[in-house]
Amino acid sequence: MAGPLDPNSAASRPEPTRIGRRTALGLLLGAPLLSACSSVSNPFEQAGPAGPPQQPTVAGNGQVKVGMILPLSAAGNAGVAAQSMRHAAEMALAEFQNPNIQLLIKDDAGSPQGAQQGAQQACDEGAEIILGPLFAGSVPPTAQVARARNVSVIAFSTDSSVAGRGVYLLSFLPESDVNRIVEYSAGIGKRSFAALLPDNAYGTVVEGAFKSAISRKGSCRIVAFEKYSGDRTASARAVAQSLGGADTLFLADDGDAVVATADALTAAGANLRNIQLVGTGLWDNPRVYGSASLQGGLYAAPDPSGFRAFAGRYRTRFGSEPVRTATLAYDAVALVAALARTQGPQRFAPDVLTNASGFAGIDGLFRFRTDGTNERGLAVMRVASAGGQAVAGSPKSFGAT
Repeated sequence: MAGPLDPNSAASRPEPTRIGRRTALGLLLGAPLLSACSSVSNPFEQAGPAGPPQQPTVAGNGQVKVGMILPLSAAGNAGVAAQSMRHAAEMALAEFQNPNIQLLIKDDAGSPQGAQQGAQQACDEGAEIILGPLFAGSVPPTAQVARARNVSVIAFSTDSSVAGRGVYLLSFLPESDVNRIVEYSAGIGKRSFAALLPDNAYGTVVEGAFKSAISRKGSCRIVAFEKYSGDRTASARAVAQSLGGADTLFLADDGDAVVATADALTAAGANLRNIQLVGTGLWDNPRVYGSASLQGGLYAAPDPSGFRAFAGRYRTRFGSEPVRTATLAYDAVALVAALARTQGPQRFAPDVLTNASGFAGIDGLFRFRTDGTNERGLAVMRVASAGGQAVAGSPKSFGAT
């Protein structure tokens, strides 16, 4: 494989039409470019049975065939999200000048069986890589088909347990949020952490990432750690009693729940104005911004400017709002288009996809790890009544802070 490409070289970057270079995918970066979706379980659900399966379609007329598997006919917000992600994929094709790819779009109806069938069809039709599926349960059957053909998969699931050999997750993983906020907190002198987390799948993943991140910082320690299920009273009281020895309190839950947790801590006697509150991308929520207790809290998330620009172009093209995860489909298509243009026959090989310098997308810098998970270059945001305010931008290269 050739070395990392120079992003400033005209020959090495895609040539987007009608948009600036920063809003298209950058491709391989040289050395010295949920969020509400940062949940372990997928945020999209099927409300009732799926509708009639949608027939396979093709987008683009390039020579490099790329499978895309989405739950297009799934019921509820899953189908809505899939349609939005499909639009974003088509938008990426339109904005990347002369992409040499052809998208083979398959509907899995939100089922593992549908995903396996879609993957089989795409591989039979010559797909060199598969984008999707969206649901964690659909990733293993897709991977089984793809591995038999030596085809890589870039899936959109938020469950890191389904990542693995040849299966990469392009999603918002809680681990990136936790690592970024702990790194930033340590960088501004915070040393003693308390934590109060939900006793669920998301809390378990966040707990592991949090304890690992603290252990990597020899100067940092955990002085209190509790988890809660339905009733927060006892766990909030235990943390509140330990806050005298902490300078940072880590809370990780969605908007409504994290506000309820802050209220429980206040009711237990905690003075949250005397401690630095920190959290994950799930704090990007109007309920958090409206909470007096959480004002001034810090959380890690993608720089929102990228999504705002993307959403504006999406509205102009389709006359509707994109789902937050639509950028994943856009970035996936732009990535494979860039690699098809620059990387020759080995364009989707593991050492290309896991290039340490990473890639630049709508939501900032990202790279795939060899275990199939990803790392993102996230901003640090401060909670304010008007919304999140950036206090530290996204890194321009991995290794930067």
